[in-house]
Amino acid sequence: MPDALSARRLSRRGLLAAGGAATLATLLAACGTDDTAKPAAGNGSGPWSFTDDRATKVEAKARPTRVVAFTGVAAALIDFGLDKQLVGVFGETRRADGSADPQAGDLNIEAVEILGNVWGEFSLEKYAALRPELLVTHMYDPDALWYVPDESKAKILPLAPSVAITTARVPMTKPIERYAALAESLGADLSAKKVTDAKARFDAAAESVRQAVKANPGITVMACSGSPDLFYVSNPKVSTDLMYFAELGVDIVVPTKLEAGDYFEALSWENTAKFPADLILLDNRSTALQPKDLAAKPTWQQLPAVKANQVTPWDAVPRFSYAGSAPLLENLATAIRNAKKVS
Repeated sequence: MPDALSARRLSRRGLLAAGGAATLATLLAACGTDDTAKPAAGNGSGPWSFTDDRATKVEAKARPTRVVAFTGVAAALIDFGLDKQLVGVFGETRRADGSADPQAGDLNIEAVEILGNVWGEFSLEKYAALRPELLVTHMYDPDALWYVPDESKAKILPLAPSVAITTARVPMTKPIERYAALAESLGADLSAKKVTDAKARFDAAAESVRQAVKANPGITVMACSGSPDLFYVSNPKVSTDLMYFAELGVDIVVPTKLEAGDYFEALSWENTAKFPADLILLDNRSTALQPKDLAAKPTWQQLPAVKANQVTPWDAVPRFSYAGSAPLLENLATAIRNAKKVS
């Protein structure tokens, strides 16, 4: 889901974000049978096409070699083996101290053009100068391109073909598979050890969550994000990572009075105790309130999970790759295993 401040902006614009498990062999087989992606042969000469989650078949005379993407997407594509194809990014990329935002993963932020570093920021001039051949981003709602500003997308989209991958209302494994297929179509080798090792780690991490739930039954988990005025409780029926956690057996709080888009329930700080929880997953993005910020909120301090120090960081916009998502599962398994029943 979005950070607290952008959540309110997004809700007014109808773009609210909260935020599917085959073996790699199955994924590769699927990619070869459904015409989703047609990798160009050899060194990339020849036509290229990819059908995205808008059911749009994106075509080019040759495999795109100049790709611009939302930062988290770029990081995921790098995890699957792309590198020099990524020439520009947009979205939180560089922190105030100059270091890379965690969302950037293994992306070398010095080697790409940063078109915008916050919500609503996207330099059309820099984008055009990059001579882009493909634009890639998440899609939380139909035809809504994540971090591509509505007010300028009419000028942005004609400059290059675009690919949008669904990142809501499906389990987390689905966008991971889709980004893997896109990366392969752009020249990545999904059989490379880096990728297969990451897949093995992801599978082991998923199993560790299942085993943690079995070993410590009855633990209720709430995923949330805080802003100065409101406390947001995320919906596991829409948020892709939470949906997958629930598939693994995690008992996740389901909010009941949902905002437009059904991504979360917005509570006043006086009502933060509405949903009992033993373990809290707290949005760890810099744009959301962190534990040190929340210390001044008396109702936060009174929550049983907070009193028991059972609060763990949550990547509310995951990196949709096996390498990016495995640590999330590992951390969740550890948090569940160590939690005590307090609600």
